[in-house]
This record gives sequence, structure tokens and C-alpha cells, in this order.
Amino acid sequence: MEKRKDGFLIEKGAQEKDYIFGTRVVMEAIHAGKDLDKVLIQKEVNNDLIKELIKLCKEHQIPVVRVPDGKLNRITRKNHQGVIAQMSAISYASLDHVIENCFSSGQSPLILILDRITDVRNFGAIVRTAECAGVHAIVIPEKGSAQINADAIKTSVGALNFLPIVRVKNLFFLCRDLQKSGLQLVAITEKTDSLMYEANFADPVALIMGSEEDGISPDLMNIADLKVKIPMQGQIESLNVSVSAGVAIYEALRQRTIAS
Repeated sequence: MEKRKDGFLIEKGAQEKDYIFGTRVVMEAIHAGKDLDKVLIQKEVNNDLIKELIKLCKEHQIPVVRVPDGKLNRITRKNHQGVIAQMSAISYASLDHVIENCFSSGQSPLILILDRITDVRNFGAIVRTAECAGVHAIVIPEKGSAQINADAIKTSVGALNFLPIVRVKNLFFLCRDLQKSGLQLVAITEKTDSLMYEANFADPVALIMGSEEDGISPDLMNIADLKVKIPMQGQIESLNVSVSAGVAIYEALRQRTIAS
């Protein structure tokens, strides 16, 4: 066990993960504004304090996962009281603030939405490209997304320390809010006849990239303002998602460079 500079006790698990444990300790961390990836709660524990913790997590949009006691004991043999929280490797950003800063500084927002991108290396590579190309923020869902850990930071070559990452509970509602803010929602998908070069990426835009297995979720596809594809001439039907994201991002950068 190790004492952090902020006074919280942590148990070191794998190299990239920091944990805090104990019901009140986790609650104190939330009240102190610490970023938590998720809170693990033992299945059998359901007292009033646990209910209060769950309510607090819901208010702060922190995912709660019910797990067996054995999983908690593999993380630490200390007295965890049935509660362990995984500290975030980064601090998450507010998308409202990002967009507001873009408009107030005269910039056209360029947002990247990653729908169920679960591979850490792909995620890190996408972040690296996005940061280099001037993307203003990347949005990921609370559940069904790659863990932001040391591997992700290493693959991003440190870009995760500079590019705002926004984590939301529901991508559908987030996308609706973006449309209300004046951003065009563009789905990058092979399920269309329109080519990417026909889209206007110079105006405020949010690009949606889907998982390699299932593509973009149907609910997001249904509300997209535009669906475009990357032209393909070879025998293989699709690109790696990090490569696809890079192609789309740099087309946006090309258009914005010309427009400026």
C-alpha cells in the first residue's frame, strides 16, 4: 500500500492501475472531485452506506459494477469492505466547455465520437492522430469503450495528456445535444454510396467512428446528418478503425486548411 500526495491510500495492482478501497474512502474521493473509471462493489453487500455510495456514483456518472468477492480479493487482500474504485489515468473534460471555447475563440469545432472502440492500441493510435491533427475533443461512452490506462497512454505517445477526452453515459443524447449546438453529425461508414470527399468538414462537425465488429450503432446511424464512406479499391472490404479515423480526420484538416 502507498500513500498518494493527495492523502488517499491506494493499492497498486497492475502497473497501469491505481485503486482506492473502502466505502467511505471512495465516497471521500468522489466528493473531492477525483476522476474514477469505475467502482467495483461486492454483490452480497447492500447496506445503507453502499446505497448512498451507489447514489453518489450515479450523480457523478461513475460506472458501478457488481462483482464477486473473489475479484476484489485478487486486487487487494486489505480490508476493502466490499468496495474498490479504479482511479482514472486522466482527467475527463466537459464537452460543453470544449465547444464553448471553440466558438468563443473563433474556431470551428471538430469532435471525434468513438462508438464502442474497445481495443486499447487502436484507441491510443486514434488519440495520437487526433491530437496531431487538431481535433478538439474525443467522446467515448462510459461502458463498452477501451480502458484508458498506461497502454493507451503509451500507444498515444502521451497525446492523452493533451487532447480532451469526454466520457458520457449515453452517446445518443450527446449526439442530439451536439446537433442542437450547431454541429453536423457525420457517420463514417461503408453502408452508404456517398464518398467522404463530398462532405463539408470545414464547418462545425462531429465525426462518428464505429467498432470494427459491428460498425456504428443503429441509433446513432439513424440520427446522423450525413453518412459517408472512405473509397476502397482493393479486395479487402475495410480498414483498421484507427487508420479509418486517421483518413477522415486528415480530410477534415485538409478542408479546413484550404478554407482558412
